Amino acid sequence: MRSSRLTAAVIGSLLVLVGGAAQVVPGTASATGRDDDRLSRGARALGRQVLPAGDGWAAAGPGTTGGSAATPEQVHVVRSRTELVAALGGNNDTNRANATPKIVYVKGLVDGYEDSDGRLRSCADLADPEYSLDAYLAAYDPATWGRVAPTGPLEQARVRSVANQTRQTQINVGPNTTIVGLGGATLRGLTLMVDTANNVIVRNLHFADARDCFPAWSPTDGDTGNWNSQFDLVSVRRSENVWVDHNTLTDGDNPDSELPVHFGRPYMVHDGSLDITHTASRVTASYNRFVARDKVMLIGSSNTVGPDVGRLNVTLHHNLFEGTMQRLPRVRFGQVDVYNNYYRLSGTGFGYALGVGVQSAIHAENNYFALGSDITAADLLYDWGGTAITVRGNWVRSGAALPRPVDLRTAYNAEHDPDLSPDAGWTPT
Repeated sequence: MRSSRLTAAVIGSLLVLVGGAAQVVPGTASATGRDDDRLSRGARALGRQVLPAGDGWAAAGPGTTGGSAATPEQVHVVRSRTELVAALGGNNDTNRANATPKIVYVKGLVDGYEDSDGRLRSCADLADPEYSLDAYLAAYDPATWGRVAPTGPLEQARVRSVANQTRQTQINVGPNTTIVGLGGATLRGLTLMVDTANNVIVRNLHFADARDCFPAWSPTDGDTGNWNSQFDLVSVRRSENVWVDHNTLTDGDNPDSELPVHFGRPYMVHDGSLDITHTASRVTASYNRFVARDKVMLIGSSNTVGPDVGRLNVTLHHNLFEGTMQRLPRVRFGQVDVYNNYYRLSGTGFGYALGVGVQSAIHAENNYFALGSDITAADLLYDWGGTAITVRGNWVRSGAALPRPVDLRTAYNAEHDPDLSPDAGWTPT
């Protein structure tokens, strides 16, 4: 279930551009007017491409073919939110059940806040009439409300506002679907939701700023409370055989560093880049760029021992993590193969790279970590209740020092208790 592996030293020395290398350009329109006829030969070939055999967990079982079997009538080029929803089946509420094989090419910028008439809606447009941020801040200030969860009509109005946003910006994808970006295609301000949708391919897209208009205040999250949002750029839930490849995932022109502070904590409007949760499994993420984000990838969302056991099996290879702060990834329960990835990490807000969670089984091999002077190899792992991790062939370069091979587990154990054991209990094949 692995493609060929390079040494981590080679990964670090080759500055390979990922997330957009397979770019194509639409051809001229034909007499028939079908979208399939308007595409270049290269674009048509890219849309029909399937995940190669042996390429990570998504190649397991039946493999991942996406919409490669689509008829010409189910090949679409979309340039707006309305066209995207139509291509995925026509009704965003029911598209997640549309199993018809389909290939959707995205051209240009598609904004999740766009109305059917092309007007961009704002957070104010989506807010419930009884909600305002000013009122929320006044009502639930910990100095007067205390450290208990918000309740009452204003919190209920916030929840209704979130439901309004979900209907607008969450785009539901059904089984047997391939979504491909044509050169420079961007999905902005939306969540691509792959839920109960097996056999999905998402490639060659730029994802930007899936902002939450109505973050929740969680007063018992951490020592002083935190703002939490719920919209990921890409979310995979209750699905199998999903391939996410050659995408770029960022906060766009709305970085966390410029967000305001309320109740002494950053008003966080972003959640994950690519979260894989709720019993999802057989996922491969390859050649993606995760750039300048805080929370990147959560694999498993709960410590509760239950349906996730034996699931959440994921492969991450040849991805670039640049200026990212945590969850690279954070893992619960799953057998997760992390190999040939390139990490460029720095900054005072950095938390950790690999989160070793409850019953997790991470196999980290031949990754290259280029670290700022304020980060060491001991900072790259974090124990979220796990017990073991397999590491081999990883390299670290700290500051201006020369790269060197490092046993990440030994470096972590030297500065933290309890120790992590060296065998995650499985070997990728």
